[in-house]
Amino acid sequence: MAISKNIYDPLEGTDIRSFVKEDLQKQQGVFIPIHAGFWERMFIKKVPCSEIHANKDDLFTSDKVGPSYRIITKYQQKYMDALSRRQNPFANSDPILVEKLQPKGYRLLNGHHRWAAAMRVGIKKIPVKVINVATESDIRKILENSTHDKRAALDLEEVVFRPGNDPALEKALGFPKNLRYKQRIRLGIPALFYELSKHGYDIWVYAAEYYSIDDIRDFFRAYSVHVDGIITGISKKMENHAESDVDLEKMIWNKYDATLHIDQKMVLLTRKNGGGFEEYELDATPQDWSKNVITVLEEIENHG
Repeated sequence: MAISKNIYDPLEGTDIRSFVKEDLQKQQGVFIPIHAGFWERMFIKKVPCSEIHANKDDLFTSDKVGPSYRIITKYQQKYMDALSRRQNPFANSDPILVEKLQPKGYRLLNGHHRWAAAMRVGIKKIPVKVINVATESDIRKILENSTHDKRAALDLEEVVFRPGNDPALEKALGFPKNLRYKQRIRLGIPALFYELSKHGYDIWVYAAEYYSIDDIRDFFRAYSVHVDGIITGISKKMENHAESDVDLEKMIWNKYDATLHIDQKMVLLTRKNGGGFEEYELDATPQDWSKNVITVLEEIENHG
């Protein structure tokens, strides 16, 4: 499986920062992210490196952070060693995450360093997982269509998802869904989501890492509950926050008169228009966590 470096190396003789800057300039005013269809997400497993583009919102392209040449070099060496042995350079590694672009190609969500290293080595195609993330139009549509003025916000990784050895978990999904969805959720999450919806709350979930919004929505459907907003990949944008993301956060804030921020140990109620905030501590066992949150919810609703 040896691949000559001369076959494909768009970075040859070019600084990575300059290459990425030029790529971002080509995208400007031309490329927009769109949702990939089910079959494309299912069957596209490898994509030419030349059809993958840098992400302007990622730390890799930030002027303050930028690419790590040490990490790129590490991946280069790994790929070259594997190729020299006629082995698959991507064995035992996760695919890079990408989203579909219009009019063509894909934008990186996670894996810029591996992408750059693959091009340096001369690898034509790299394994990918095509996912859909919430676009600006998705969020605007949710806000426009919602008739609710209250929102509940939960962190997927810190609050909803739990490790398999947690003492209080919902029953695992059955076959074949358990093959696709490996996450386990905290005991009582479906009951909590049901109560929140019953009391007129839109449910928004957030995650530091990237997940496909289709997978998250389908995962919760398997537990017979609904989530309204799904925003992922937050950690990738913290220091290079796009203005559009800030505008969307303002839109979400302005939409709702009240927001319940539900954490592991506390429920924080914030109100718009100078309404201040209220804190409710959660002092419960893992088995009673959801019951405790629902009790707080009922207290808030009873007191208006």
